[in-house]
Amino acid sequence: MKRRQLLAGAVVGLAAALAADGAEASDATTLAMLEEFAAAWNRHDVDGLMACMAPECAFETAAGKDVNGTRHVGRDAVRRAYAAVFETYADARWNHPAHFVAGDRAVSEWTFTGTTKDGTKVEMNGCDIFTLQGGKIALKNSYRKQRG
Repeated sequence: MKRRQLLAGAVVGLAAALAADGAEASDATTLAMLEEFAAAWNRHDVDGLMACMAPECAFETAAGKDVNGTRHVGRDAVRRAYAAVFETYADARWNHPAHFVAGDRAVSEWTFTGTTKDGTKVEMNGCDIFTLQGGKIALKNSYRKQRG
């Protein structure tokens, strides 16, 4: 394993240990986990992403036919949805991530860039609103600007 992945595993493991002891993860621990989550997106590392997700997790996409976008529930569904992003945008990047934590909620802001298979370039600002559980992400709810 790479050193960065080992460090990320230690951060996520520390958050889980704190939660298991009945203590909420500190804001600093949560911010470190969110930094690792952002880094995993930019590495296209689905395993790294899933290491940051709670056992019972969900992902609500920015687009979809429902009011909450498309909702993926459960680890297998979330994993497939994350992998699909990398299939759609082989060069996907979430640039300039910034995070803040408020209790069991957190936000990450970013600028997404990517190119679709047909060569269409995409650039947009967006954010994720997270619900946290046991030091991990239970819900990733994504929002983005839509250019028209």
